[in-house]
Amino acid sequence: MEIKKTWSNIITNHSHWVSFVLLLIVATIVNPSFLSWSNLTNLFTQGAIIGFCSMGMSLVISAGMIDLSTGAVVALLSGLSVNVLNSTHSILLCLLFCIVGGIVVGLINGVLVTKGKIAPFIVTLAAMSAWRSVINQLGQGGPFSVDKTMYTSFRNIAAGDVFGIPNLMIYLIVVSIITSVIMNKTKFGTYIYAVGSNENAARLSGINVDKIKNLIFAYAGLMYGFAAFLLASRLTSIQAASAGTGYEMNAIAAVAIGGTAMEGGRGKIIGTFLGILILRIITTVLIMANVPPFLNGLVQGIIIIIAVLAQTKRKK
Repeated sequence: MEIKKTWSNIITNHSHWVSFVLLLIVATIVNPSFLSWSNLTNLFTQGAIIGFCSMGMSLVISAGMIDLSTGAVVALLSGLSVNVLNSTHSILLCLLFCIVGGIVVGLINGVLVTKGKIAPFIVTLAAMSAWRSVINQLGQGGPFSVDKTMYTSFRNIAAGDVFGIPNLMIYLIVVSIITSVIMNKTKFGTYIYAVGSNENAARLSGINVDKIKNLIFAYAGLMYGFAAFLLASRLTSIQAASAGTGYEMNAIAAVAIGGTAMEGGRGKIIGTFLGILILRIITTVLIMANVPPFLNGLVQGIIIIIAVLAQTKRKK
């Protein structure tokens, strides 16, 4: 009886670890060379851009909110950052533009939610439509391409490596650690969970809920800006009409798979980190099994439902 209870607790409270290990086993059975260094690093490089978005989304969802503008913000900033790079020939200014631009866009969402008293779903849905329209108008649906003079140096930021370790892998691990420290070792992180658990109780306990929400959206925007910078670096040509498409769906899926409560108040960054890798493993396994790529969305939708059902069981 005790063994059964222990296994039930492990599966319920550590489902992200269980899912990750099981998927690795399945992937290895399908392709014995799956655990090779090249394949493992490929998981990180393919999932890194979504990973940065997922880190920002983790804070938003942990506070009981949602952000649907992720992909549109990444498309907007990545496209415009190419113009900044071509005009200034400065990678640093390009990075600063993405970071500052992301924070500003995030704060716009935050202010509309806190001061405008509009639901985050509505605010970010409107932002998704607005920013996507802006970048499509500026690019006329076409590409923003990096000048040849900056191509190599700019692309190496995302596509390069350090002693065989891809830069994107390093960036994702560092950002995940920083976000984990923020959520687990700072008052800000504690306040995020408090707001997500019970906003009214958080207000009565003296927490400035509006300030916390603004900071959450600002941090999420910063993550989207960093993702936009690295997306531009990796691709060196941003298609206005398609860049960032579905990023919000993938980010939400990674957060849900990682065990963060969709109603807020509970979650772990390590879970989101594993959720990112799980999504990539699933995509890889589907490709190896010759499953049509158009069904990836169906699989992700099913996974989200399963993850939320597992959360409901845990809550009961």
